[in-house]
Amino acid sequence: MKANKMVFSKRLALIESLVPAGSRVCDVGTDHGYLPVFLYRSGKCKSISATDINKKPLENARRNIEAAGAADVRLYLCDGLEGITRDMADTVIIAGIGGEVISGIIFRAAFLRDNTVTLILQPTTSADKLRDFLGVEGFSVDLETAVCDNGKLYAVMRARYSGAPYKIDGVRRAIGLIKPDTAEGLAYIKKQYSVIKKRAEDLEKTDKNNELYLYSRDTAAKLEKLLNGEA
Repeated sequence: MKANKMVFSKRLALIESLVPAGSRVCDVGTDHGYLPVFLYRSGKCKSISATDINKKPLENARRNIEAAGAADVRLYLCDGLEGITRDMADTVIIAGIGGEVISGIIFRAAFLRDNTVTLILQPTTSADKLRDFLGVEGFSVDLETAVCDNGKLYAVMRARYSGAPYKIDGVRRAIGLIKPDTAEGLAYIKKQYSVIKKRAEDLEKTDKNNELYLYSRDTAAKLEKLLNGEA
């Protein structure tokens, strides 16, 4: 059974480790249902629900969940968190989806503006835009770490609503709270540095007064200092 392979997923293991014991968890965009099975096997959740916007992935999830014996997992066909209420979930996981889509799901779910709800987020793309969104909307990130799974680097964030918007600088936008104190954290920062430095070099050839060039140049310089242990 494919779901058995989940025990080898560092990404899922990291997400599971951030879920508070006794939580009522909702996994948004569950796809194959691997994460709910992983959480069920951990035995730490009071209840587990999962949503997906498409019928086919939800049916795949149902088959995997049933094959794993996780009969208590509840599945919902819906867009994001539509139909999910606060009494159904105090921990919401949105993983394996682009950062801009995650932002939209959070924005539309009013019950997430409750500081007793934990958000665990793992964007596949546009992590910088998700970090911007969280700051503007007043969701405080208290933990962020990098994980490498199947050769790909991911950022995993834990956040909750504070109601106090804040601004982030270029370094925070690029790497969040990730530090170069682990091999995966170092690799994540190096990757972001490489992307931003290349952008600055390309822009330098056309317009040194371009605002994006100046921003990219300064951010790359700060990331370089961080990698060299100077920051």
